[in-house]
Amino acid sequence: MRGTGIKFMLAAASVAVVAGTQASAETLTDALVLAYRNSHLLEQNRAVLRAADEGVALSVATLRPVVNFIAQGLYQDPATASTYNKNLYGSLALSASMNLYDFGRTDNAIKAAKEQVLATREALVGVEQQVLLAAATAYLNVRQNMQTVALQQNNVNVLKQELKATQDKFDVGEVTKTDVAQAQAALAASQAALVAAQGNLQVSREAFKAAVGAYPGQLAPPPRDPATATSLAAAQSVAQKLHPSMLQSQHLVAAANYTLQRAADGANPSLAAALKSGIDNKSNTGTSLTLTLTQPIYAGGQIAAAYRQAAAQNAQVKAAQMQTALTVSQNVGNAWAGLEVARASITANRQQVSAAQVAFDGVREEAKLGSRTTLDVLTAEQTLLNARVSLVTAETQAHQAAYNLLSAMGLLTAQHLKLGVPSYDPAAYYNAVRHAPASGFSSQSAALDRIMKRLGQN
Repeated sequence: MRGTGIKFMLAAASVAVVAGTQASAETLTDALVLAYRNSHLLEQNRAVLRAADEGVALSVATLRPVVNFIAQGLYQDPATASTYNKNLYGSLALSASMNLYDFGRTDNAIKAAKEQVLATREALVGVEQQVLLAAATAYLNVRQNMQTVALQQNNVNVLKQELKATQDKFDVGEVTKTDVAQAQAALAASQAALVAAQGNLQVSREAFKAAVGAYPGQLAPPPRDPATATSLAAAQSVAQKLHPSMLQSQHLVAAANYTLQRAADGANPSLAAALKSGIDNKSNTGTSLTLTLTQPIYAGGQIAAAYRQAAAQNAQVKAAQMQTALTVSQNVGNAWAGLEVARASITANRQQVSAAQVAFDGVREEAKLGSRTTLDVLTAEQTLLNARVSLVTAETQAHQAAYNLLSAMGLLTAQHLKLGVPSYDPAAYYNAVRHAPASGFSSQSAALDRIMKRLGQN
């Protein structure tokens, strides 16, 4: 009974009944849109980008004055206290300090932070490509498994008829018990293959839900493959210019250059100003203005070590950029080859299906005349089934290869695919925080409050 229940559940999955109340994606475009809207991975990396945006604000803030309220109290033991302070002394003061000039260190820090923001934006585009590619892959896998289940189910039905026909022939003495056993064995193997196909479908449905955010319903055939490039060289050229990994590496190199320059300026002096005004408990008031020029003379090797560290990191990101270029070109080449092989396989598999169909029809007719055995018919049926399954697999691989190539070129984005879904604006939050607004004190802070509410942070 338990095996029957499992078999029933898998059969239900084979017709793709939607579990739960979530909406199903009927087309590949629907699936891509849902994946873009529902992806927690995208949300996670958008938060990473907003954190990088704040890095610019933190660097900008170091150029601003810092104002503090200071309250001090002093109590002295009566044995040591003087008559003047009578054991207790207090003061209130406002102090303001500001870095006036540091010979470009802060400016380079701001520029490096901006390049980090741009690099993180490209990383977000890369994540978007991963999300959309996973959704497309999940969609195509479900479609393939649905078709495979249908083929396996049809094969079971055919073999049941074949077993009945063989049994009838055995009853009248036309065939032997061996023929019946062969038909029974073929049917059992086909039923096992059907259960396996149903299991694969169930697994692919779960992968679809993880990638898209909803279980699949009856999926429409995939649309025409998106345009990629006319040649491998053209595809690689596009990837070198537009792939997010390439653009990210360029911004990381720029950030490393600014960081290296900042480290080189570490031995330069800095000029700061401090203003303090206050009153004590004796109503004594005072105001002071201090200018401080600081010139490092000896820092225990810290400045030199910081420079060497920045130089090593600079060399690291430049080497990584060259490696990224090689990897991007290699991935495009692999994807291009995969697409060509898959498309060639479709043509070959269609010819195989056509020939296997003719062979099966002929063998079955010859078996009726007694010139072919039951085993010949079963073998021809299995060959035809294998050819049909191979054709479904080849068609799926061709669609998958097209999206792999688009991703390798850096073009698998919601904007390029024209999904019609509102795209996340990476500049909106940055523009609201890049001048380091303080809450409630500027128009930028008001804009930031509105953005935070839309993001669900307030």
